[in-house]
Amino acid sequence: MAAETFQLNDIDRQFAAFICRQAASRDAHLEAAAALLSRGVTGGDVCLDLEGALEDARAAGYRIESVAAWRDRLAAHQVVGTPGEFKPLILDHADRLYLQRYWRYENELAEAIMKRGETVQFDRTLLQQGLARLFPPTPGEIDWQRVAALAAVTRRFCVISGGPGTGKTSTVVKVLSLLLEQAEGAGTGAGLRIALTAPTGKAAARLKESISDGARFAEEGVRGLIPEDVFTLHRLLGYLKGSSGFRHNADNPLPYDVIIVDEASMVSLPLMAKLVCALRRDTRLILLGDRDQLASVEAGAVLGDICDTGGVHGFSPAFAALTAEVAGDAVASQPGMSPLGDAVVQLRKSYRFSSAGGIGKVGSLVNAGDAPGALSACLDPAVAGVTLVPLPPASALADALAKRITEGYGGYLREESPEAAFAQFSRFRILCAMRSGPFGVEAVNLLVRQRLSQAGMIHPRGRWYAGEPVMITRNDYNLGLFNGDVGLILPDAESGGELRAFFPSGTGGMRKVLPLRLPEYECAFAMTVHKSQGSEFDRVLLVLPDRDTPVLTRELLYTAITRAKTSVDILANQELFLTTVARRVIRRSGLRDKTWNCN
Repeated sequence: MAAETFQLNDIDRQFAAFICRQAASRDAHLEAAAALLSRGVTGGDVCLDLEGALEDARAAGYRIESVAAWRDRLAAHQVVGTPGEFKPLILDHADRLYLQRYWRYENELAEAIMKRGETVQFDRTLLQQGLARLFPPTPGEIDWQRVAALAAVTRRFCVISGGPGTGKTSTVVKVLSLLLEQAEGAGTGAGLRIALTAPTGKAAARLKESISDGARFAEEGVRGLIPEDVFTLHRLLGYLKGSSGFRHNADNPLPYDVIIVDEASMVSLPLMAKLVCALRRDTRLILLGDRDQLASVEAGAVLGDICDTGGVHGFSPAFAALTAEVAGDAVASQPGMSPLGDAVVQLRKSYRFSSAGGIGKVGSLVNAGDAPGALSACLDPAVAGVTLVPLPPASALADALAKRITEGYGGYLREESPEAAFAQFSRFRILCAMRSGPFGVEAVNLLVRQRLSQAGMIHPRGRWYAGEPVMITRNDYNLGLFNGDVGLILPDAESGGELRAFFPSGTGGMRKVLPLRLPEYECAFAMTVHKSQGSEFDRVLLVLPDRDTPVLTRELLYTAITRAKTSVDILANQELFLTTVARRVIRRSGLRDKTWNCN
């Protein structure tokens, strides 16, 4: 029976009781493993590492002698199987315990990635000419965008990772140009079917905008072949209402030759596994994303595991030789490494942040886990762009934020056109680590509304009011509004001043919707850092809570800081700031082991 020293909620206990009933046993070893596995999956883990969970089990009141004893007792139960067996729980050779479906997801994904890691046939001369044309010479310096393009063209699976401003989408436009040239050289260019996709509607809209901008600089013959439509992953796979499955699967694969997934760090293990299972054997899959950003809300840290975040790797001698010959870049080689190493390229040069600028410098220090260095940089007046502001008590938060609120949001409320109002609104945003509590999104949104109302800038009477920012929280395919889309409630001159909800159209203009027709939404003066992924603002105000919570990690802080283009104010206690930078997101899985330690 669990003690109060370690929190297991009712769902964890009920799941453990269910597993024990299925096993016709009251074995505490099985009960502890099932309860902790349930707790871990809820928190984002894919499996339970018995060695890492031993102390937690003991803290919860379970008497478990050792990992070996725990393993042996679990293996003796009929509900626990080995990899490949169809049992409720799967225990692998590394003492990782899975729910059956999560073991299947992870195994299917690992196998699909490794099968696609081999080199494909390509026209070497045509590729060399294309790389030379699309990427200007960089004497004495490796052009990682060029290396990424080479990797993407020469294999069926590739990951292009990099922080904000490193040119991931501009690189992929060039990759598409190279792939289309290769197809044309083989006589199949016009028939190359390409799909662009992202995990959320907001991310899909941003990818569409970025691809459209980049395509303007592509060759005229290639430009018309780059697709204009971008799908959410659910829409691409064919969402089936009331089902966890999709219309496209192994028996009905997607009809594309190339699939590009943006913001891949936001994709959970189950969704990524379903995507790779729905690919034809000859389909190319290219993932774009920032491996150092927050992981998906659901289980897994797929992009981080695939990139082996934290590890330092070279390329195989064969790929290093190919890169030198075809691209002219001298990359480091590392014999005996995983074949996946040649498929993962990290873009390292930011064209948005200089290494000496505040955002770039603090972001790098946070990313490296250098807590004292990050704090020192935030407090250094010579480091412009990032400022650490002492967090006031909850009772004084409204006064502390008053000036920032009116300065940050006053501009859009003075604009007359929806286009100008939205452009101004998008320049500033308040981000919060938490949703609830006095420093969370809900409280801060209320605080901002009250302050702007007191200043006479908004008049929040009735169900909707002019100037109200809204964020969609449920997809509506009929209206073309998706989870994460942000709009403004404003008077519509074409409707006699009646209120309408205005959203960017994706083609440079605005589209309007009757507020009554909006799907579920919430106020968007402030948003969580998770919801901000894929967005960028000129200025960001980040509000951290007044006490520690597992949500506070360097990944969250890095993601928040790099949403800003010019400046970030961080409201936080120094001690909690240090704790946040020191803590990493740890999501237990076997995917990294299955892809990087497979030799």
